[in-house]
Amino acid sequence: MRLRPLATAAAVFALAAPLSSCGFDAATEREYDVNGAAENREGTVDVLSAVVVSGNPGSGTFIASLSNNDLSDEQTLTGVSGAEGAPVEPADFDPVAVAPGGFVNLAEPPAAIVLTGDFEAGDFLPLSVDFGNGERISLNVPVVPDNDDAYWEGLDVS
Repeated sequence: MRLRPLATAAAVFALAAPLSSCGFDAATEREYDVNGAAENREGTVDVLSAVVVSGNPGSGTFIASLSNNDLSDEQTLTGVSGAEGAPVEPADFDPVAVAPGGFVNLAEPPAAIVLTGDFEAGDFLPLSVDFGNGERISLNVPVVPDNDDAYWEGLDVS
């Protein structure tokens, strides 16, 4: 009878279709950053969309968003400095608190984390970002221009 092979084929297709469509390590399950900024999600605090906005060569403002993954303790951004021997000097700034499970955008209101050194728009700066819990995050941060028609217009307070 021809009905049995048809039923067998239908059963095999019904079982195989869900297994073959996505597989393992599907693209929809991986993080994908669609911007040109630096990001690091390895610590207690995620450092997202990090850039240095520079209106003039040799100075700029560190801008990023901070997401605290700790739901019980406040975290504090305490320092930004040059990593890997990069000649970058930060000006003094007030520590930035991030509430438990909270989110802080350093651009609104401006945190005024000013950096100086040998860099200009188009460069990448190896930076270390320090937190009050002792964690240090390393990022290779792009330097973007602060000009009249750019997305980052007006964010350089240096």
